[in-house]
Amino acid sequence: MTLPFRTPSRALVFAIAVAAGSGLVQGPAVAAASGPFLAHQALYDLSLVKSRGSNSVSDARGRILYNFSGNSCEGYTSEFRQVSELDSGEGKVTLSDLRSTSWEDASGKSYRFKIDTRMNDSESSPVDGIAERVGDHITVKLTQPVKKTFNIDGKIVFPTEQIQHIIAAARDGKSVLEQTVYDGSDNGEKIYNTLTVIGRPITGDRAPSSPDPSTASNAMKAMTRWPVTVSYYDSDARAKDGEQTPVYAMSFELYENGVSRALVLDYNDFVISGALDKFDVRDSKPCK
Repeated sequence: MTLPFRTPSRALVFAIAVAAGSGLVQGPAVAAASGPFLAHQALYDLSLVKSRGSNSVSDARGRILYNFSGNSCEGYTSEFRQVSELDSGEGKVTLSDLRSTSWEDASGKSYRFKIDTRMNDSESSPVDGIAERVGDHITVKLTQPVKKTFNIDGKIVFPTEQIQHIIAAARDGKSVLEQTVYDGSDNGEKIYNTLTVIGRPITGDRAPSSPDPSTASNAMKAMTRWPVTVSYYDSDARAKDGEQTPVYAMSFELYENGVSRALVLDYNDFVISGALDKFDVRDSKPCK
């Protein structure tokens, strides 16, 4: 299945967001299990690993700049800028410029997001909304692309809740985790079922086969990390026709503090790598 480039483009940003950890904590038990997230800036270089199937991609390249800040009292802010280019051959090149900001309450009660996508010379496609936990459900209020209010299951997690649970499961020695995730992607109504496979821990004293700025950072050298693969399924398609093929799958090494490295994203017809090119630890205000 070949996805329109808008879908991989946006999904790719949210995949990076999930991998990097945007800081949402669902509750004290999960927070205690995984510890605090690291305030940082990361720059990822995107490149084509391989293309498969009849709808081949001859080249893919781009960059993502990610900033994360905040604390458990004030909540957490994530900022993204992704510029990427997909070459389908015969002069067919699609340029995507996506900007995303989000704020997440540390108690897991509120998640605000704003996404702006521009494809080639087309008008931007904004998505703007807020999701709030109310009793046993989550109420989503969109102001763009259209004004709309709807409810989703309260068991659904936000992006960094997902990462918190993955880290907690990894520390408990679990190898498989299923979660349903809402991140505001696509038109603001998309929900993904996810299957996470967690590998054996990699201790900080084990040298990486392919070093990058995170493995050279003094703040990261003693950190344990885990190889993780997360497969994302369209919850609507799965419910209607039993479709089990993932929309995309993401592999990466996840540190205890939410930072990720060695990203590989599989969109079925093509595979993209996200190499960590620059990594800077940011000052973090203590929780008062």
